[in-house]
Amino acid sequence: MKWTYDWLQDYLTTTASPAEIAATLTRIGLEVEDLDISPAPRAARIVECRAHENSDHLHVLMVDDGSGPLRQVVCGAPNARVGLVSALAVPGCRIGGVAIKSGVLRGVESHGMMCSARELGIGTDHDGIIELPENTPLGSAVAPDEAIFDASITPNRPDYLSVMGIARDLAAAGVGTFKNVAAPHQFQVKSTRTVRIETDACPTYRFCEIHGIQNGPSSPKMARRLAAIGINPKNVAVDTTNYICYDMAQPMHCFDADAVRGDIVVRMARAGEEFTDLFGTAHTLTDQDMVIADDAGILAVAGVVGGARAMTGNDTRNIILESAYFDPVSVRKTAKRLGLSTDASYRYERGIDPTITGVALGRAAEMIMGVAGGEIVGSGFAGRMITPNVKIDYRPTLLAQKTGIDMDPATQKKILNALDFVVTDGGDVWTIYPTAARVDVQIPENIVAELIRLYGYDQIASMAPTRSMGVDAAPDFALETKERLAARGLNEMKSFGFGSSVMEQMLSDRPSVRVANPITADLDTARNGLLGNMLGAVANNEKRGYGDLNLFEMGTVFDGDAPGDQHQQLVIIRCGMTGPRHWTGRARAVDVFDVKADILALMRGAPVTVTTENPPRWAHPYRWGRVMLDGRAVAGFGQLHPAVARAARIKTPVMVAIIDDTDLLPRDARYAKTPITEFQPITRDFAFITDAAQPASDLMAAVRAADDRITSAVVFDTFDMGDGKKSIAITITIVPRENMSDADLMAIQNTVIDRVARDCGAQIRDK
Repeated sequence: MKWTYDWLQDYLTTTASPAEIAATLTRIGLEVEDLDISPAPRAARIVECRAHENSDHLHVLMVDDGSGPLRQVVCGAPNARVGLVSALAVPGCRIGGVAIKSGVLRGVESHGMMCSARELGIGTDHDGIIELPENTPLGSAVAPDEAIFDASITPNRPDYLSVMGIARDLAAAGVGTFKNVAAPHQFQVKSTRTVRIETDACPTYRFCEIHGIQNGPSSPKMARRLAAIGINPKNVAVDTTNYICYDMAQPMHCFDADAVRGDIVVRMARAGEEFTDLFGTAHTLTDQDMVIADDAGILAVAGVVGGARAMTGNDTRNIILESAYFDPVSVRKTAKRLGLSTDASYRYERGIDPTITGVALGRAAEMIMGVAGGEIVGSGFAGRMITPNVKIDYRPTLLAQKTGIDMDPATQKKILNALDFVVTDGGDVWTIYPTAARVDVQIPENIVAELIRLYGYDQIASMAPTRSMGVDAAPDFALETKERLAARGLNEMKSFGFGSSVMEQMLSDRPSVRVANPITADLDTARNGLLGNMLGAVANNEKRGYGDLNLFEMGTVFDGDAPGDQHQQLVIIRCGMTGPRHWTGRARAVDVFDVKADILALMRGAPVTVTTENPPRWAHPYRWGRVMLDGRAVAGFGQLHPAVARAARIKTPVMVAIIDDTDLLPRDARYAKTPITEFQPITRDFAFITDAAQPASDLMAAVRAADDRITSAVVFDTFDMGDGKKSIAITITIVPRENMSDADLMAIQNTVIDRVARDCGAQIRDK
């Protein structure tokens, strides 16, 4: 987005310099990438004037601008003469958007340019160079220095795509006073043409018809401003629509009224309908493209580009001005499909102020008639008046909760009012109505962002980070989980929220959530799991010689395309060796028990069990386990399936643990609490005979469930007895809460034996 300093002053009364304005804008969120300040032309006296030896109309002048030696300038003005004081643009000045440079004209050096009133933007005379009063001090500025701003606009701030919006923000930041736009022109004459809207993608359409204009050059001021921002002036009608687009962020279009046949219709194109734009490019449209049409066919693609048939030229005498609001999504889809990005589509796609179509139309009509004459012979309106309907309930305490900054309510209200937001003070809860131009402000957090940026990021005092920066905030379970994993030597990874459908089908049987417009071909889904992207990271690191990895990622995965179809997943990956090379001995390769230990570290001592049935697609069928808690599957762990590893181009064995839904993790330490007692723990050993296929974890779960005074159960021996049987020896730890007799201990032992027999079919070994 480009604009000039004097253009900004149409909306902002300020004494701030261009450099101060650029610094303020960057501070409050609009990054000014470039500020080009060119010196103004200055008064200079013609000391010598002779005819150019190689031209019958050029003169070679020697001029005195008060800076020292005389300057030689080649000039073609008929009124150039000795003694005349005029305006000299030296190299570095910008005239009509073009930087003045030293050069050679027909063999004679020229080090500047003598300027007319029109070239200076202070008049319309272009028959000769401007004639200044005799007593004008030599070297004094004839016009203001020209400062051109060039800023980078973020997608969330469409209001910055207008000079008016930038001025409003600067006023809110305290560098001037905002000048409100004049009331719209009142159109008294109703047009004999009608406009009909046949699509919901156009809520509002306005037009006015002006006859009898002299479509010549624009006013010097408008032409100079457009040229300064890189738009080549054409004629007053076209230039005005371009000017309003940058001035108010209201895209407009101008049709040659004599080429429009009958009434105007806003409709969707018919599939296969042909259209030639004003650049001469032919397009085949679909029924998803919105168009402006008349009885003879398409006049323009709505919000994107005008057509060649009703294009306004220098000889146009009767025009129709269009000012409308088009649906951003519809415009974006059409512009992308046609491969066109225009100033109009760029603004419509991001969202314009829906309430200024009438103001913009009135200003454009007045500007055109002020230069080119003519009269309004009719106007038309279709659709409905759009009124802003955004209402935000906001608590002033939210700012401190989100940022830690204690800003009093009076200051908050002052900032919001400066932004032209309407604030209804309801005590603890305010109702805020953002200005219609701020289509990005929708939720209370947007209000916080506005307050903090205008308060000043540089004014935020530094403070030591704490677990909770808000007021009465609950402990952050996700952060605590990450800290536990980091303490186990794992590094956090962050990946895109997209995934690969090919990889997802290989890893699980979940449906993929397809993305209609993927950023790359291999990221074509809203990810349904974290493992795919993490395997890509493993492959890239291994390819570069870093095969020893200990990673985890916690993030959102998507179950569908509807709001709320998502949940938090946690994935842990270990591969390579457990440590670096060392003289004390070789490090071992990681195995499934390492990731199992990671899972158990998050269980807070909960009595989990492990099963091995029905491994998922990603897991090695014989090196896999599922962690169960209270009858629910909480996590899975195991080695990556060799076929998946080959497809991901990974050579190192990869160990994976997945907690599919972090809400299933225990969130308090009730399982880990060991009663504080004055009695010493007691251990007892058991040996059970069970089927060879019986998992030891089943026996351990049955033992722990036998009595709540049993705090641990550990397998310390196992051997194959033949005949399909095996022996499993278990040590249990009992923590008494009171004095226990031998009979009490025997009762616990019998309960353990009975529970294991009932749940697992195992018998106590008697010898």
